Amino acid sequence: MATGQVDPEAARSALEAERGRLLVELGEPIESPGQMTYGSQAAAASHVFEQQRDLALRERSRAELVRVDAALRALEAGTYGTCASCGKPIAAERLEAIPWAPTCIDCARKPAR
Repeated sequence: MATGQVDPEAARSALEAERGRLLVELGEPIESPGQMTYGSQAAAASHVFEQQRDLALRERSRAELVRVDAALRALEAGTYGTCASCGKPIAAERLEAIPWAPTCIDCARKPAR
């Protein structure tokens, strides 16, 4: 394999491992706040904060799972490693660090419109 190329089997393995981790994470229940009693507003507020944090983390995991699934589909289609924005190759180093990266580093640095 030439320098700078990504090993498709290593990429598939990394993506499938990440997909499995995310599915386990998303399957964990989020504890709902219990009945609030007088004087426990601070405890209830802390619990609500933790619940909101957990919901935000879960949403982030869902979004990452979508990117991982897209990368697995790109592997199947033979387009893995091609920037979804500009169409140029994504650097192997970037894909080794973030196998589900949909864009090259230059496009990722561009401000969102």
